[in-house]
Amino acid sequence: MENRAGYFKSNLSGEMAYQSFVPAPLPPAPPVDLGNEGLTLLIQANRQLALLEGLATRIPNMDLFVSMYVRKEALLSSQIEGTQATLDDVLDPLLDENANRNVADVINYIKASEFAIKRLQELPLCNRLIKETHAVLMEGVRGQEKNPGEFRYSQNWIGGQGSTLKNARYIPPNPEDMNEAISDLEKYMNSEDGLDPLVRAALIHYQFETIHPFLDGNGRVGRLLITLFLMEKKILTTPALYISYFLKRNRIEYYDRMTEVRRKGNYEQWINFFLQAVMESAEDAIHTIDQLTALHDKNMVLLMDGVAKRQADTLKRLFAYLEANPIIEIKKTSQALDVAYNTVARAVAVLEGKGILKQSEQAGKTRIYAYSEYLDILRKDT
Repeated sequence: MENRAGYFKSNLSGEMAYQSFVPAPLPPAPPVDLGNEGLTLLIQANRQLALLEGLATRIPNMDLFVSMYVRKEALLSSQIEGTQATLDDVLDPLLDENANRNVADVINYIKASEFAIKRLQELPLCNRLIKETHAVLMEGVRGQEKNPGEFRYSQNWIGGQGSTLKNARYIPPNPEDMNEAISDLEKYMNSEDGLDPLVRAALIHYQFETIHPFLDGNGRVGRLLITLFLMEKKILTTPALYISYFLKRNRIEYYDRMTEVRRKGNYEQWINFFLQAVMESAEDAIHTIDQLTALHDKNMVLLMDGVAKRQADTLKRLFAYLEANPIIEIKKTSQALDVAYNTVARAVAVLEGKGILKQSEQAGKTRIYAYSEYLDILRKDT
């Protein structure tokens, strides 16, 4: 049965027979028709993104928010795939000693995001960049035996644990069709078709997940592709949009709506869902930045209140360090700031006295401190 999204193709025969999906190249034909609901969502999503961009260019410590956002997006995107980790795990100052496989997945996603964004300055959004990013994502973690940085040479399928080709929920294109489809997608990403970039981002994400070119990590790479495409099109200058929160919260609908495109060729309902995700994610990002900015301003005043001039410099540096590393221990902090251990310990005591820092736990003899008000804002939704 064929529709505008593609068709199911028979492979092999007898007992081994199965049907894989062959996606039609983008853009859809007949063309996407958003209707009133879709156009309204498109306008709202673009408006929220423009507000977020305006904020991102105005705020002095935006880099800091972005590094936190990348961590949060990495965590949420990995959680969609079933990774069991928390924000506190990812921010653990003793991470080197404590990292487990789940945390390693998230750390790799952070590295892959940072790698891809940097690489985008040298390369267009192409299959080479996608493969290189996948290699970073998969380095040294589970799925490592699944050809990091290489498109697959074998058939894969999507289903619950222990599922087979016989009872899979979805079977992506066979390797030959996959190679053709991913090459078409690369051309589409680098051409113009007159559609709004947000609509194109929705189509690109759907198409990538449908092609499923890797043996593992497709979901995470496909979600990162959204940010990369919007940055390449200059809709975003920073990766300040974490769309995985919305997708995680609506995980079943997220998968169902992509299935609906494959089944009936109905791209429009998927695009509407995606635009809703962008709009709510941008609103959420704006709200978080406002909260973090207000917290920063409040605590800067508190910090400088009644402090001797010679100590003010250390306190400011420690506070800046805290905003990038909201869970700390004294020894690592003193090394990072290149300040004597006792000087840092005194500064930590001042921050504790002012209620900015709280001792959260002890790992052996090491005391761990947390900037808990800041963490509470970031922990939301994780």
